[in-house]
Amino acid sequence: MQNQENRQEKKPESPSAALDPKSTTPPLQPGVSENQAPAPAAHAPDKDEPASAPAEPGVEEKLAISEAKLAELQDDYLRARAELDNVRRRVQEEVARAHKYAIEGFAKSLTPVKDSLETALKIETPSVDALKEGVEITLRQLNSAFEQNKLTEINPDPGEKLDPARHEAISMIPADQNANTIVSVLQKGYMISDRLLRPALVTVAKEKPGSGGT
Repeated sequence: MQNQENRQEKKPESPSAALDPKSTTPPLQPGVSENQAPAPAAHAPDKDEPASAPAEPGVEEKLAISEAKLAELQDDYLRARAELDNVRRRVQEEVARAHKYAIEGFAKSLTPVKDSLETALKIETPSVDALKEGVEITLRQLNSAFEQNKLTEINPDPGEKLDPARHEAISMIPADQNANTIVSVLQKGYMISDRLLRPALVTVAKEKPGSGGT
């Protein structure tokens, strides 16, 4: 009878009570067998992980963006073309004006010369001295007009070497000077800035017999 009481006093130990208190093995969850591995813990999102990229625009949105860019480019092109047309028109007007009034400055500088000549002709009985003085005044006015318009004389000195670019030899004459040098000027030449207007007409010394071209 004592044995029966001892059997009744022995109660089955619970699984948690059977575990060693020093053991690090976690207790089994209800419904999980010993041979079944425990479920992995849920992975918490890492703060350092980059956020997901935004969704790309759709086809219709891309088409709308392309059409807006195309319209902007067309507007810029039309503006640039209009500005170019305006510049071209202004240049054409300036060129036409320059051609039309190219001699305006020269013509203006010649008007005093014409005034002096007309004044001289109004004198019924001019004296020789008055006529000479009037001619000198008119010549000074004409020279001033030439200077204002960069019109310079070509008037070489005797003995100067012939320059075919500025002088035109009319004849060759015997002279006591080197061959191909200017003897006299028959008509002055003129230049406008660095451009030849007309050459000076000159006579040139002929080569002396037996000089051998020196």
